[in-house]
Amino acid sequence: MSEKVYIIGHKIPDLDSAAAAIALADLKNTLEDTDIYEAALSGRINGETGYILDKLGLSKPEIIEDIAGKKVILVDHNEFAQAVDGIEKAKIVEVVDHHKINFHYPEPTIFLSLPWGSTCSIVADQYFKNGVEMDKKMAVLLLAGILIDTVITKSPTCTETDEELIGKLSQISGIEDWRHFGMELFKVRAAVNHLSPSEIIKGDFKDFNFKAGKIGIGQVETVDLDEFASKEEELIAELKKIQEENNYHSVILFITDILKEGSKFFVATRDQEKIEEALGAKLENNRVYIDGIISRKKQVTPKLIEALDK
Repeated sequence: MSEKVYIIGHKIPDLDSAAAAIALADLKNTLEDTDIYEAALSGRINGETGYILDKLGLSKPEIIEDIAGKKVILVDHNEFAQAVDGIEKAKIVEVVDHHKINFHYPEPTIFLSLPWGSTCSIVADQYFKNGVEMDKKMAVLLLAGILIDTVITKSPTCTETDEELIGKLSQISGIEDWRHFGMELFKVRAAVNHLSPSEIIKGDFKDFNFKAGKIGIGQVETVDLDEFASKEEELIAELKKIQEENNYHSVILFITDILKEGSKFFVATRDQEKIEEALGAKLENNRVYIDGIISRKKQVTPKLIEALDK
């Protein structure tokens, strides 16, 4: 029996990361007539991922906390700072991603990187290009991942290709009103009353290494910012705690109102001036609302790079 190849996304997996892993395993097993490819998770899934997997009757992938010594395909990330523990000692056979490239690996490997709005878009495109028939469950799963990552096509990361793939997947899945389906997912994503401040911050959280130090950035998307009003002081206190305990330069949470298309930022930092320079706005009591910002990848991270990698 051939050795398993685990397909795994970044730490604190989101829907795009988990769905891409599940669908890519299905695609590769079908193409190669095998069962060696297995989706895995590097941590506990979030609310909307659990919701869609339960809705489709799909099993949750195994959680692997250390990938050392295993063969692996990375999806939805390529930076080791965001990868599962033990990645430095794993055999990376492929990377499928849509983020900026910051990948250092001593051996040649397959690297599929496309500047689209979602890793699920890349996986869906591979189904179509390879002529592999996709069942309705995979179509729904991939559609959900694209809609979440492109904020129902409102994100500046969304491309014409993403929109074309949404149309194709809608037909296969039988979901005619994909915008309504997207709103359904975001309502699940924004249900925070049962979550602690730490769970809210870490629900979609990524680490980035800059010359100035390590920055942690979390994002929550909602249809109503007022749902978070009573939690603001607790969120800021938790950000400060995370910063101090983990030696971060800064920890940022931004809550995006997908209807108003703007975000409220909450920041714990040791260099407020630099963070304000990056955001182009003044912080008042560790927070500020900025109209028009909805993308971490396209609008927030590049500004931080410009300000903190000098």
